Amino acid sequence: MRIQRVPTFITTPLRLCAKTVFAMNTIIQKPRKIITKLFPENGRFPNAGKRSLVIYDQVLKLPGHNAPDFIEAQVKANGWGHCWRWGLYDYHHYHSTAHECLCIYSGSVRVQFGGPGGWMVDAYPGDVILLPAGLTHKNVRCSLGFRTVGCYPQGQSPDMMVGKAGERPAADRNIAAVPLPKQDPIFGKSGELSNHWK
Repeated sequence: MRIQRVPTFITTPLRLCAKTVFAMNTIIQKPRKIITKLFPENGRFPNAGKRSLVIYDQVLKLPGHNAPDFIEAQVKANGWGHCWRWGLYDYHHYHSTAHECLCIYSGSVRVQFGGPGGWMVDAYPGDVILLPAGLTHKNVRCSLGFRTVGCYPQGQSPDMMVGKAGERPAADRNIAAVPLPKQDPIFGKSGELSNHWK
């Protein structure tokens, strides 16, 4: 599989027109289910210890046009930013300096979590994946039109770790020092993160 080129990380100013504000209140719906899973360390991949992967299944009711704009407005209103729009790298990697949120808005993707031999999930438009710092993930395969909005808690910026010799134990110290987000990127203060990330 061809490695996707590096996404450009651009933080755009938040401009809320009346249409966007309305959409922020209507693109969120009760998820069909909430999936959580813990991952132990896997050799050179530390994973996230007691902080679990959280997936909101079909939580976004996406508009027919400009879905990424509405997603970005939603997460920025809840204190997440540094947004980008692209795909997902097709090799095992993790971030030791930031938590990450992926909001699928186009196509589909099979993601493997936890490193080699890890757990796989198929994600579709409307799904939201919340990854604690350190959790390894990889694009196993995706449709041609797969796209996601990625974002991080305010004040956090991701590094790129790929399980090379020498990354640990510095990466472990970084992961332990990453502060918890103040709010869930989708539901704000009423979200599930406070129950699973401590």
